[in-house]
Amino acid sequence: MLEALEANGTRTIVVETANRFARDLMVQEVGFAMLRERGIDLIAADSPTSFLDDTPTARLIRQVLGAVSEFEKAMIVAKLRGARDRKRRTGVKVEGRKSIAERAPETVELARKLARARPKGGKRSLREIAATLAEAGHLTKHGNRYAATAIKLILDRK
Repeated sequence: MLEALEANGTRTIVVETANRFARDLMVQEVGFAMLRERGIDLIAADSPTSFLDDTPTARLIRQVLGAVSEFEKAMIVAKLRGARDRKRRTGVKVEGRKSIAERAPETVELARKLARARPKGGKRSLREIAATLAEAGHLTKHGNRYAATAIKLILDRK
């Protein structure tokens, strides 16, 4: 980004708030110093003079606001982690995308039914099962037929 700024001659960056520039106090101060060395002004839209003034008072206010922002971020992360852990303890799935079994249990049921040995003719192949599922209207979320590997994963799960 710095190379692009220097290449096109940009001399000013406007950020929404100081904590949007960096939530970590050290990153904020080092980043601000690096931009200042390169002759690039940083302006916070909510407090335009917070980065332009380099007085001891302005530096103190900027650092206090940065420290509060860093604390706030740490608290949010801790609260979210605690909430995820509480949900996990109840046996609820918390993260990750939904499996086929969660999205379409009827597809899994039909696939398992089709995978059972037929009285005459042995077992169906994974591709045959995928084709039969597609004929029955059981398609991926993109509207395609399930791949043989997806059928294998469906059948291998409990």
